[in-house]
Amino acid sequence: MNESIFIVHIVLVVGFSFWALKMGKTALSAWIALQAVLANLFVIKQISLFGLHVTCSDVFAIGSIFGLNLLREYYGAKTAKKALWSCFFVMVCFVVMAQIHLLYTPSPLDQTHPAFASILASSPRLLLTSLAVFFLVQQIDLKLFGWMREKMGQVPLSIRNAGSVVATQFLDTLLFSLVGLWGLMENLFDIILLSFLIKAAVIACMTPLTHFAKRFVKRETA
Repeated sequence: MNESIFIVHIVLVVGFSFWALKMGKTALSAWIALQAVLANLFVIKQISLFGLHVTCSDVFAIGSIFGLNLLREYYGAKTAKKALWSCFFVMVCFVVMAQIHLLYTPSPLDQTHPAFASILASSPRLLLTSLAVFFLVQQIDLKLFGWMREKMGQVPLSIRNAGSVVATQFLDTLLFSLVGLWGLMENLFDIILLSFLIKAAVIACMTPLTHFAKRFVKRETA
């Protein structure tokens, strides 16, 4: 079942990205920020996928980069940079508000606080590492994709997007594993390899669908 859900998940993320693209740069920027929050929220859940133990947040992490590349491609670097900083702002706000939420003493009638605590009270090390690495990777992707667009503008968007995302997601996997998981997990090399293979599978599934992006572009004035 997980493999089927995985494929549907990818198609839905790409579909929502195209829907946001059709609505315009504001909606696409909001979708990028939402995926960043979801990626950091869902990273603590582990699933079995193709016989491997992975998290279920990789699709959102790659989807956010994909949305950022769409912004850069169709609305320019300035718009993409604004979206990137807005994304970082939303992520920081989420982290702070989540901790504020946990500070409230629950009512004797409340039955939800243990669940919130289990989900939101992640290790500060993991949370801060995830936040910092995600933002850094988006910055690098923005510059790399811009360079590829300038130097290889004749190459289809799907290929340029796949190339930039593969490079940045390898860096994301490596940095998060070394900084966030060092000393906490055994067989760190296996974790890095398996996580990157899953991300590569997501990218491979998304790439053919990227050909349809131009059909959804809403042209806007600055």
